[in-house]
Amino acid sequence: MTLVRALCIVVLGYCVAALDSQEYNTEAEAPRLDISNRDNGYHGIVKENESMVEVTPPIRVTGSEVCQFRIVSKHHVDAPFSMYLNKDGQAVMEAHRRLNCEKRKNYKFDIIAVGCNKKESQSATVHITVSDVNEYSPTFTEPSYVRQVDEGRIYAEILRVEAKDQDCTPKFGDVCKYEILTSDQPFVIDMDGVIRNTEPLDYERSHNHILSVVAYDCGMRQSFPALVTIKVNRVCRLGWRGLPERVDYAPMSGRQELFPSATLELCDVPCNIREMRARVDLATRHIGKGCDRDTYSVQSQRKLCGASPAAVDLLPSPGAGAEWTKPLISDEGHESDQMFEFDGSSTAVSIPNSVLNHSLSPIFTIATWMRHGEHSEHSEEDKHVKEHILCSADDHKMNRHHYALFVRNCRMILLLRRDFSEGDLNIFRPAEWRWKISQVCDDQWHHYAINVRFPNVELYVDGQLFRSEKKNPEVIDDWPLHPTKGINTTLTVGACWQGSDNQMKHHLKGYLAGLSILVGETEKSEVLNCLHQCKESLQVPTMDLLQPGMELLTNSDLTEVTVEGDNRTNLEMLVRKVGYANTREFPTPGRRNLKLTTTVTCDTGKIVNVPAAQTYVMVLRPQIPSIHLNGTGNMARKYEDFRMGVRVLADIHITGEQKLDKCQLTIYPNLNPDHENLAVPEETLKSLGMAARVSKDGVTISGSDMVFNYQQVLRELVYTNKKPAYYLNRVFKLTCSELNGRFSSNEYVQTLTVIHPQPKESIVAHAKINRHNVEVRPASVISRDYVQASHLNLMASGGSHAVTIIVVVCVGFLLFMIVLGVIRIRAAHHKSSSEEAQDGEMTWDDSALTITVNPMENADHKMERNGCGPEDYSESDQSDSESSSDEDGPGDRPCRVRVDSSDEEEDEIPASTRRKRDYQNVSQLEWDNSTM
Repeated sequence: MTLVRALCIVVLGYCVAALDSQEYNTEAEAPRLDISNRDNGYHGIVKENESMVEVTPPIRVTGSEVCQFRIVSKHHVDAPFSMYLNKDGQAVMEAHRRLNCEKRKNYKFDIIAVGCNKKESQSATVHITVSDVNEYSPTFTEPSYVRQVDEGRIYAEILRVEAKDQDCTPKFGDVCKYEILTSDQPFVIDMDGVIRNTEPLDYERSHNHILSVVAYDCGMRQSFPALVTIKVNRVCRLGWRGLPERVDYAPMSGRQELFPSATLELCDVPCNIREMRARVDLATRHIGKGCDRDTYSVQSQRKLCGASPAAVDLLPSPGAGAEWTKPLISDEGHESDQMFEFDGSSTAVSIPNSVLNHSLSPIFTIATWMRHGEHSEHSEEDKHVKEHILCSADDHKMNRHHYALFVRNCRMILLLRRDFSEGDLNIFRPAEWRWKISQVCDDQWHHYAINVRFPNVELYVDGQLFRSEKKNPEVIDDWPLHPTKGINTTLTVGACWQGSDNQMKHHLKGYLAGLSILVGETEKSEVLNCLHQCKESLQVPTMDLLQPGMELLTNSDLTEVTVEGDNRTNLEMLVRKVGYANTREFPTPGRRNLKLTTTVTCDTGKIVNVPAAQTYVMVLRPQIPSIHLNGTGNMARKYEDFRMGVRVLADIHITGEQKLDKCQLTIYPNLNPDHENLAVPEETLKSLGMAARVSKDGVTISGSDMVFNYQQVLRELVYTNKKPAYYLNRVFKLTCSELNGRFSSNEYVQTLTVIHPQPKESIVAHAKINRHNVEVRPASVISRDYVQASHLNLMASGGSHAVTIIVVVCVGFLLFMIVLGVIRIRAAHHKSSSEEAQDGEMTWDDSALTITVNPMENADHKMERNGCGPEDYSESDQSDSESSSDEDGPGDRPCRVRVDSSDEEEDEIPASTRRKRDYQNVSQLEWDNSTM
């Protein structure tokens, strides 16, 4: 019994242990979700156009095998998701249907894992976010917008447009940009959709502005455009309407109206109008010397204005005969008149005595263009410093100023000191005239002319006579100059010569042009007005357009036109008829500003200023003319022709341009005044009103005239050479120009060749030597290479007298040897002839004869090759002679092989000596050296 009881107790214990072991195995087989932080749960993202959910962290299960997942708790009503295991055994979550972020952005639910043994894991929370896709475009809240604005104003905000986007997130649902698609409109739009104008609107230009506006979301998806209409309200505003922004003017197009559509608005005038005044101003001071004038020289301008040609130009364009202006700073006058700058410290020139007699008569005119400003850097003491335009002073020892024209303290001052020989030394007389005029220091170009008929002195400013006022001009008396001996005068421009210091002082700081002096007569007022007359101006309306009560006024330069009166309609018509004209054939291109100012006077006397209107005239660039010179280029003449005179440019032809104002003929090398001369046709020049300046460099012919007349004058230029044997050729270079060098021709080169005569007995001597078939060249005939080399070496040495003496001695010794050889040859020849008579069959035995052949060539042949004959003078020889002439300088150049028998020398040599010298020119003789 006890055994049975013990045995039962053992079996019961075993059963209990077995039951406990079975229960433990059952709990270990339940699946577990592998997540580190169960409170955070899982987070998933799914795009609204996709179904797969990206879960973080990935869903993993440990423990028993999982057969499914189940959503056990829905925090929201709907959870359109499911989970399954893919082929790789990984948990996958997807949406059952297409999600819409705009409807619902987030989902939340709990999931459990169910094992294959039906055991379930603990639950975990899943948070799902639906990601937005840019599927909607922005749309404007209004399909179109209409606003009204007044013209002439700048608005900070005209209107605000607004667009919205249906996308759920700011990335695609917010509007980030607005844009105006319509181009060339004065409007802008900002990021907030605010539209404003960038310039005042004009009702006349456009009544309505229609804009196409679009919006962009932050993903740059564009909306459909919306139309924005901005209506411009016409506002009655005081001022001119219908003025062009720019007026283009073509050269030689005549008169052109400036404001053909101008209208005047007077709606804002708060009174009854008594008078209106409109003035048109043309700005031309920036062009040339104050406006567009012809760029002719002083001589040409005086001719065109009908003045006397006797005036002397002291500031001509640099060139032949006008070398003294080369050091000055000049703008070369290509677009306007040639102007010279004086710096106030160093620039000044002396006028040669040959240009102008320094002594002025009691009657004369000094005229010049000047631009001079008030120098702000000067102190009060510096205001009394002289700035000389023109000055005649003692050339050494003393500093007396005989006459001068200068500026001091913004005054134009003329000084005329009487010479001791002109009257009583104990009598005062007027010696200095001081005009105080604003033009002297306004830094603008003005024309000044002083007419002197002593003691009467008149000043013309810009062609108008200066009306004398009280103490203006101020006249100062002075004693005459005391007598001196051996002291001459120096005439300078831009400063005054200080004889005792031997330097220039009182320098001018400014600009000068066209400085001239006319001695023995004064210039007429109409000529001075013509010299100042501008070629461009405003054109006034015809007088028949004036209504009663209206008036037209202009200034002397026609750069201002004023219309006055009480008739508004007539005033508008007259302003529309104001024109612009430029009579220059080749005007200076560029901009000329126009300004239209208007004032209205009320019946109460109140003056209302109308806003000024501005525009400009654009003068277009003219077509550049061409001047062509052509002719034969090469001429050959004999000695007698040069002595009598040769027309250098006998067949010159000038084509292309209708008029010229200067031609310059330059000679290379320079003329030798001892025996060379270049004559001009004085009568022809006088009849045509042209001038010629001749120097050793050549001749300059000036004066505006037709091409035909210039051609006639050039063809009559005569070159004379009393010693042509010294030269092989003469080179002349011709250039012509129009408008003071603004348009220039090509360089025409004329070569004048000297034909040297042939030796007289060369043919006879040649026949004699051929009898024995022996060629012997006398040393008197120098080879071309030898002579050319000797000549070049001689010229390169500067033509020194030592080299010349050596060459002459050598040639003399050579001639002596030749004469001696010829005498012996003649004796041997006579002896040979007598032997032939005794024995006719005897032949020439030259076994013991030694023939010394001179290596120099035949005289005739070499003289022709060296340029002394007209037939074989090649172009290469010509160019060589020209280049050597240019390099060697202006000295005379003798013929390379010419030794004797020139025509001019034969006339002066006795007959016996001439025969002897001719005999020396025998080119080929038998040579007997038996006694040498």
